[in-house]
Amino acid sequence: MLKKSKNELNDLEYLVTQENGTEPPFQNEYWNHFEKGIYVDKLSGKPLFTSEEKFESDCGWPSFSKALSDDDVIELVDKSFGMVRTEVRSEGSDSHLGHVFNDGPKETGGLRYCINSAAVQFIPYDKLEELGYGDLIPHFKDQGEK
Repeated sequence: MLKKSKNELNDLEYLVTQENGTEPPFQNEYWNHFEKGIYVDKLSGKPLFTSEEKFESDCGWPSFSKALSDDDVIELVDKSFGMVRTEVRSEGSDSHLGHVFNDGPKETGGLRYCINSAAVQFIPYDKLEELGYGDLIPHFKDQGEK
């Protein structure tokens, strides 16, 4: 399982995960990344999202239609910046991940989890078994393809 301690985070990762910051849109690692695999909490290593639920939203951040498990994400009311939004935090590390909105694809439930790349680590499908995430392989439609 991949994970980091708070001391291993770079400045942007710390700002996002520990100080509820936001990375710049369209200038982050996973906003246009569509390789098959999973996205895990950078601190706890807990799986949060799969590429199966990732979609292009043109917002500049990685967008997912649902979390891998509702038990692994915490939703809180966020009234910062004069807005009312729903913040998404990782249950495994209490890290700020991003926000969830009701403007996602209708056919998948209408949600858009807008997640900061700095809060997650991508694990390619072909590394799942090797890195201790083999139990997630059944979550993929085409389990034989890489």
